[in-house]
Amino acid sequence: MKENVLDVLMFLFEKYFYDEPEQEPDRADMEDNLHQAGFTAAEIDKAFHWLDGLAEQRHLPELKLQADRPIRVYVDSEVNRIETDSRDFLMYLENIGILDAQRRELVLDRLMALDAEEITLEDVKWVVLMVLFNQPGQEANYAWMEDFMFDSEQEYRH
Repeated sequence: MKENVLDVLMFLFEKYFYDEPEQEPDRADMEDNLHQAGFTAAEIDKAFHWLDGLAEQRHLPELKLQADRPIRVYVDSEVNRIETDSRDFLMYLENIGILDAQRRELVLDRLMALDAEEITLEDVKWVVLMVLFNQPGQEANYAWMEDFMFDSEQEYRH
């Protein structure tokens, strides 16, 4: 079975953070459950490293931006890994106010931290959901994203 870091993260998010957010999960228990689910030690380590990177950015100070909506120019490494429709989706989320520039950069940082050659729209949606879940003051945006992902009547058209 070919698993990647995002598969491990989605498993953790659904099992520990989404279903029972009030409980503080024990890392050893999470690792045991991941091994039992068939994930490799290498992928589990990468996923925890990814989560540690996300946690480090949880309480960064808010950026004071000069312009309301700065333009984001993607560098070659981002263009090569993040599909065009995924970048368009991030712009869509900014345009409707779900992501601000600071959260967009955090999403991009976490996307690039995934060990994947190509980052799809589905990958972006999950990372946005995880980032918003982890950010204080983003509860309404998280709820919107959650509805967007799991409400069969909402659809993103690009």
